[in-house]
Amino acid sequence: MTERVAIVGAGLTGALLATMLGQRGYDVAVYERRPDPRLAGAERGRSINLAISTRGLTALQAVGLEEDVLARGLLMRGRMIHTATGEEEFQPYSADGERGINSISRGELNAVLLDAAEKLPGVSLHFEHRLTALDLDVRTMSFAAPSGSVDVEADAIIGADGAFSVVRRAMQGRVGFDFSQDYLSHSYKELTIPAVNGDYALDPGALHIWPRGASMMIALPNLDKTFTATLFWPRTGPGSFEEIATPEQARRYFDDNYPDASELMPDLEEDYRLNPVGALLTVRCSPWNTGRVALIGDAAHAICPFYGQGANAGFEDCIELIAQLELHAGNWEPALDAYARIRKPQGDAIADLALHNFIEMRDSVNSLSYRALHSTELLLHRALGDRYKTRYEMVSFSTVPYAEIEPTVRRQRTVAGVATAVGLAGLAYLGFAARRR
Repeated sequence: MTERVAIVGAGLTGALLATMLGQRGYDVAVYERRPDPRLAGAERGRSINLAISTRGLTALQAVGLEEDVLARGLLMRGRMIHTATGEEEFQPYSADGERGINSISRGELNAVLLDAAEKLPGVSLHFEHRLTALDLDVRTMSFAAPSGSVDVEADAIIGADGAFSVVRRAMQGRVGFDFSQDYLSHSYKELTIPAVNGDYALDPGALHIWPRGASMMIALPNLDKTFTATLFWPRTGPGSFEEIATPEQARRYFDDNYPDASELMPDLEEDYRLNPVGALLTVRCSPWNTGRVALIGDAAHAICPFYGQGANAGFEDCIELIAQLELHAGNWEPALDAYARIRKPQGDAIADLALHNFIEMRDSVNSLSYRALHSTELLLHRALGDRYKTRYEMVSFSTVPYAEIEPTVRRQRTVAGVATAVGLAGLAYLGFAARRR
């Protein structure tokens, strides 16, 4: 291919797309405002460990990187719920208890993808290039770089530059472009649970959750035997980052609300003082494309991390964009039109699913009704196989379009609800009969 494709953003989605295009012979230039993350390392407290599942693995398999990535990850087969009194309850993700999601460092995954892209002869990576101007009609760009201003012209431009996309900002000036940016009432802060005597302090085969109703903490395992713990607390009000302002207050709050975790976190005060508070937001926009310019990944559909689907959804975008490009014989405009039309509803759907899962993780997992329904659904899946899939299994262990999941769940839960009610009624009757005896 003699066409020159410019990708703005060398994060996960941009790097994967560069690899896919480079493998197909396109001349690809990737521009990233940050220094090379493989050299600079991750910013303190900004990792948010990723949970790579079937959708992401499908894309990685397509470029021959699935095994490399899995070697850097840890399989989590379910949630470990930590109660306020320190008790634990394991809830498997799948009916057979074997399938799971893979915890991996964002930096590790980004490095694997950048290395793969850089090895291709048609791909070039340009770090410390900040996009300052973009003409959508003639597809020219200006970048501020260490050497001065750099002007670039491309046959196609893909904005993979994240939730605060500069490419999207240029598109927002077009008549008919719709955009919304919704901040969650909660923010996040990362902490560390170190290894104990050279081993994991908690079960590394689970995603650990400390649900507390209005807030929660989660922890994902790392290969170095540590856990990355993330607080999801309100910005203001009771139990908020505003109220718990000092490291000393944080320790007292942990002692009261996360007692089992508190004793495993000797560096809590230092982490709480030094690590930043991050915002959580959902971005929706339409259309995702104009001419030969398009958005992908978080630039098109930033979502909250509560299903671990941000990277997975972005990787699915890459698969669809490439599929449409091949279907339209390399003709960019109809390919990008079709890509955007197909993927836009999926981006909206996973945004809604992620927000729903936040409520489930911080609150519902503790309730008797949730546990009864969860158990019933797993039983139905074992009995009926693929004729009955849980919401979680469809999101994480399949490539069912996101937009089809919630309608399927509603239909299925009519059956599950009846089965749960019958089961609870049966237990109540047995209890009544036992008392009569």
